[in-house]
Amino acid sequence: MLLGGGGAVDVFTIATGGSITTDGDFKVHTFNSSATFTVTTLGDDDTVDYLVIAGGGGGGYDNGAGGGAGGRKTATGFVVTETGYSITIGGGGSGATGNTSRGGKGSNSVFSSITSSGGGGGGSSGNNPGAPNGEAGGSGSGARSRGGGGSGGAASPAGQGNAGGGGAGTSSSGGGGAGGAGGFAGASSSSAGGNGLASNITGSSVTKAGGGGAGGHTTGKPGGTGGGGTGGGSSGNGGAGTVNTGGGAGGGGNSSPRNGGAGGSGIVQIRYKFQ
Repeated sequence: MLLGGGGAVDVFTIATGGSITTDGDFKVHTFNSSATFTVTTLGDDDTVDYLVIAGGGGGGYDNGAGGGAGGRKTATGFVVTETGYSITIGGGGSGATGNTSRGGKGSNSVFSSITSSGGGGGGSSGNNPGAPNGEAGGSGSGARSRGGGGSGGAASPAGQGNAGGGGAGTSSSGGGGAGGAGGFAGASSSSAGGNGLASNITGSSVTKAGGGGAGGHTTGKPGGTGGGGTGGGSSGNGGAGTVNTGGGAGGGGNSSPRNGGAGGSGIVQIRYKFQ
């Protein structure tokens, strides 16, 4: 607060970087690609709110499991100073193209000291003894098909998302989302991805970080709300996670083409009072 001729004058934060929108007395900086958030004037209120979502995991191959959503961190009251903060937007993991590989893990998104972890890549068909299972990540990916079943990938580090779905061993599972775990796959039915979570950091409620749906023998399962890709069906590649949502990708279908989809890229949003 400064003293002017008419008394005390409030000082508000001024910053640059990203795409800037307003919501009442607040500005919101949205970063869809890596850049710098620079505080050029620090206001009396030296805090910001943030939402940091990492890239989603890629889908598995051949009745493959869904990729996990990118990890999601959000908070209010984060203290900033007059300096530049590097913003890293995590890319989505690549889809698996063979049953000896899983979908690629998503990349981390970073704002200052805040890091959200990339989503786990989906497991691929268990017809091959060397086929990999699911993977841990911001949200874990689903369990592979026909490989003995078991648990999906864990949400690791904890608190950024949910685990991928488990399975009975003959069908693949959906990846975990920020709002819920991937579904459990039964003996003859794959499962959907876990739902994402809504944020109103822009002033409107928008859901992001949904898990990818698993590929199926006949019909692929849907991804979770918030950008999760749909699994492939009797033939067809898995659907991609939606860009800048951290959505996990859908697993590939049961016959050619049957590659996993690519995970959705992440996003960083920063909010502060400007008037």
